[in-house]
Amino acid sequence: MTAIQSDIDIQELQKTISHWLQARLDTDAVQWLKEQDDQLSGEGEDWVFFTSFSAAPRHTTKDALELAGKEKAEAANIRTGWQPEYWSVDQLARLYLVLSIAKREKEAFLSLLDKTFVSSDMSEGVALYQMLPVLPYPGALKKRAAEGIRSNISAVFDAVALRNPYPTDYMGEDGWNQVVLKALFVGSPLYLIQGIDRRSNKKLASMLRDYAHERWAAGRSVSPELWRPVGPFAEDEFIDDLGRVLDNANKNKQYAALLALSESPSPQAKALTGQHQPLLREIGEQDITWDTIGREEHR
Repeated sequence: MTAIQSDIDIQELQKTISHWLQARLDTDAVQWLKEQDDQLSGEGEDWVFFTSFSAAPRHTTKDALELAGKEKAEAANIRTGWQPEYWSVDQLARLYLVLSIAKREKEAFLSLLDKTFVSSDMSEGVALYQMLPVLPYPGALKKRAAEGIRSNISAVFDAVALRNPYPTDYMGEDGWNQVVLKALFVGSPLYLIQGIDRRSNKKLASMLRDYAHERWAAGRSVSPELWRPVGPFAEDEFIDDLGRVLDNANKNKQYAALLALSESPSPQAKALTGQHQPLLREIGEQDITWDTIGREEHR
């Protein structure tokens, strides 16, 4: 059975990660990680953890992790939506070290983790935000996740927002809506935001419509992905907006408008959709989905 966040056994997770790392590291690197774990699992000084966390890339490698099929299955079984196959080896090693201090009492662990976030450089911050979905005490990490979303560093924002189940599982509606809006603002792909369809809501649809109008008023283009969370709530004035998108010569945008209209409960939407049978056939024949639209937009 697939585990949810609160069900994660930290020691078993660390053991699994250790196996993945052993398959990719030389003997010296594996021994170094084991020595750090032995020191950090007790009540060692904070500086011992800071030093090892910072030094991890020098002992391991920054190569892509590239999990095998069996390893991907193990990750999915550990945590729904967890995708470490997109990480690097040193990022996984840093998670291994954080799990070492996670064996301490809750307050001691959270205090040291918070200090690490505050003192981290960009690469360390990316690793920390990526690991949010598999850390213990997820409810205590909401403010830290929100800070990552507010970051002006795109790599840090992407570490929280993309391929990460933490926002969809733990952020409230306002925080979630901010994730989607900022992704559009900074040009990050919406199709990599986990839960983008499940967490769509009427307030977000209105915010996205306002954002689209601001872009149009400034003579700027609007990403076709913007309409993905809008479709289920597209009625009245939204239909005119989607009709405008259909008039665009860009096929990707036309496809997006039709997908959004097809998800609308409005009779007007159904009528407008029916006027574009050739495009509808293309969508069916080419198996066009929101994800294919997103991949095309960001290739």
